[in-house]
Amino acid sequence: MKTIGLIGGMSWESSDSYYQIINRQVKAKLGGVHSCRSLMVSVDFQEIADLQHSGDWEKLTVMMVEAAQSLEKGGADFIVLCTNTMHKMAESIEQNTTIPFIHIADATAIEIKKHKFTKVALLGTKFTMEQDFLKKRFTEKHNIETIIPDQQSRDRIHSIIYGELVKGILNESSRKEFIEIIDTLLKKGAQGIILGCTEIGLLVTPKDTNALLFDTTIIHATQAVEFALRDLKTGN
Repeated sequence: MKTIGLIGGMSWESSDSYYQIINRQVKAKLGGVHSCRSLMVSVDFQEIADLQHSGDWEKLTVMMVEAAQSLEKGGADFIVLCTNTMHKMAESIEQNTTIPFIHIADATAIEIKKHKFTKVALLGTKFTMEQDFLKKRFTEKHNIETIIPDQQSRDRIHSIIYGELVKGILNESSRKEFIEIIDTLLKKGAQGIILGCTEIGLLVTPKDTNALLFDTTIIHATQAVEFALRDLKTGN
């Protein structure tokens, strides 16, 4: 079994989901009391969030690269960055490490293509929705068009993520707002909805909507397990 290197803490709420999903799937696949081999570098999200909102992406890049390098030095066989927004630094991480990097957009695109979808909506932080680091990858590498909510909805989603979800606060009123935004995006032609922030899946689940949801946390964690077990010869 390969050792998974996780860059977490952004927020720890979603990193906890990653850890649970990965270990449950390893146990399901291998049986017994198997669990994943993993390392995690977990950052202080307050520091990360402050730098994000002040626009200091250069310092954030240094922090993510250093975290990835720590995992590589510690014996990780590949890297999983447990957040969508910080995939803005994915290229820098890949350039400064020698082990594989499992990109969250690539993992998500695999699932979208299974449904033969070519146009999906992207929900996430304002950084993820408004900047191109994920949207461009979906378009150029996977030929998948992404659409985003209007400005007011983007502001509201961002506020709920940072004001509630990263703190583990799940409000029914916020869930209803998300569902209304999702319904609007479906009417605009979205064939499915990418939950492009690793905390959104804590609030919105398939039972809440008829839309096909692509929960990046579940998809990314599942891809990590598949990669970790790919060359495993036996479950014993």
